[in-house]
Amino acid sequence: MSEMSHPLHTALSLATSGVPVLPLRRGKVPFGNCRTCAGNACGGRPNMKTPGPCTCPAPCHGWAAATTDPGVINSSAWARAWRDAAGVAYHPGGAGLTVVDLDNAEATAWARATLPATRVVPTTRGEHWLYQGAMQSANAVRPGVDVKSSMQYARWLGPGTGTMTTLPDAVRALIVKAPAPVPRAVTVPVPVGGGECRHRTPAYLARGIAMAEQRICEASSAVHTTVYRTFLAVLSAHGRCGCLTDAHMARLFAAAQAKGETVRHCNDAWTNARTALGM
Repeated sequence: MSEMSHPLHTALSLATSGVPVLPLRRGKVPFGNCRTCAGNACGGRPNMKTPGPCTCPAPCHGWAAATTDPGVINSSAWARAWRDAAGVAYHPGGAGLTVVDLDNAEATAWARATLPATRVVPTTRGEHWLYQGAMQSANAVRPGVDVKSSMQYARWLGPGTGTMTTLPDAVRALIVKAPAPVPRAVTVPVPVGGGECRHRTPAYLARGIAMAEQRICEASSAVHTTVYRTFLAVLSAHGRCGCLTDAHMARLFAAAQAKGETVRHCNDAWTNARTALGM
């Protein structure tokens, strides 16, 4: 596809291939929300960090507005954005893709020495490495490296060259953080358990803890309630069989404290969740 194509024509072609698209304005960012959606007053579109009932026909809410529907892309509500568009963005996760965004020469050199070869798209300062498969997104996973997939957008800079590779564990591992040490002020115990573990595999627990961390990190309001409900869900699923460890609890506490919760609030939420479950 020619890079000289009008953004609308590029977007329609991508949508035909199953790639959800949206217009970008100058500065490589999505168009701002309309007056009705300003300040996320409408609640946001489904699948946003704060899911809501938004039915706005305009390209509001960034990546969540990305679509493959040519009727929406060609609609009058999107027409003004296309007239002023400086480029096209797409939602990699919605297309089943992950983009490793390498922002400088050092990051590119690291990728070439570390990651499996795949399709490469040159960028202004580095490269986009495209892998087949979606995952959680994360910025600054290492110097000059972002991972863009679910709940993020990436600029369309052309199809790139090379054969696309299945998303490797080496990329998935980039967003995994080492467990934080248990805060000294934590006084609540981890349930000892003793019942038969119904999860059978450590991967089930690891996935549950990762999802719990993400739920806390993505809380945009009512953080206290989110932390308590997350602790309650984790204890309900994993608290009676002895699977939980101090390291697991430390990760959840660290996620809560990163959102502004105090150690005392974390202790209280954990204790209250245990009490509610009769532990």
